[in-house]
Amino acid sequence: MKKTGGSVASFIAGVTPAKRRRDAETMLALMSELTGRDPELWGTIVGFGSCHYRYPTGTEGDMPVVAFSPRKDSTTVYLDRTDAHTDELAQLGPHTTGVSCLYIKDLEAVDHDVLRRVITASEAFARSGGDDYAQITITD
Repeated sequence: MKKTGGSVASFIAGVTPAKRRRDAETMLALMSELTGRDPELWGTIVGFGSCHYRYPTGTEGDMPVVAFSPRKDSTTVYLDRTDAHTDELAQLGPHTTGVSCLYIKDLEAVDHDVLRRVITASEAFARSGGDDYAQITITD
């Protein structure tokens, strides 16, 4: 994954439907506030900070420290691992998860304080260097 250098504002302005654009604007403000970093486009992903990861399998690459993407059906929030946030996610409100993705169909229907805690914990995990599951080196 690589930064594409595109305009985040233009990307967000072009998001459809309107509800997804509204959620993208909210996520943009939330992640900017929590990370203290400027957003950058990584394709269709809006990322904050950058890091290099390496799994025990030898797979490695670059990615944002925290990120989201306004997909057609839901907003995808990229986390360290969703199973690391089971208790918090149980209090979040309507969502689904993948291994490291949190899918939210309507950001207004979830508890923003819980979402803040999950994003903050995910960023702290990356900034701490990861664990046996993934070794992470901050590159920004």
